[in-house]
Amino acid sequence: MARKIDMSEGRAALDAVRAARTAEAKPARADLATAVRYLLQLLDEKAPGNSVEVRVPPFGAVQVVQGPRHTRGTPPNVIEMDAATWIDLATGSASWAGVVAEGRVQASGTRADLSDLMPLRP
Repeated sequence: MARKIDMSEGRAALDAVRAARTAEAKPARADLATAVRYLLQLLDEKAPGNSVEVRVPPFGAVQVVQGPRHTRGTPPNVIEMDAATWIDLATGSASWAGVVAEGRVQASGTRADLSDLMPLRP
């Protein structure tokens, strides 16, 4: 991730996204991007490593979880989802098992499971 998101900036963006979603409005793109990157940053802090890549296109991606490191091409353990799913998962509004069962996450590899790391924050 390019720039470290300040905690207060991240929380404010996350609150703005939640408020927009509660009002059934589309969140501002800048708030959505900041909220996604903030939560990815929290995941990186909670589970540093390089064995699993978590992607939330087009806003960000992070490599996390201790284990074998990959150096070229697509990593063997990849998790990809949209911004709304990532926010729901990271904040505890949805469970890992639930988003996987609903097909809201694409996960490949033997280590591509975030169930023990979620939620990141309420």
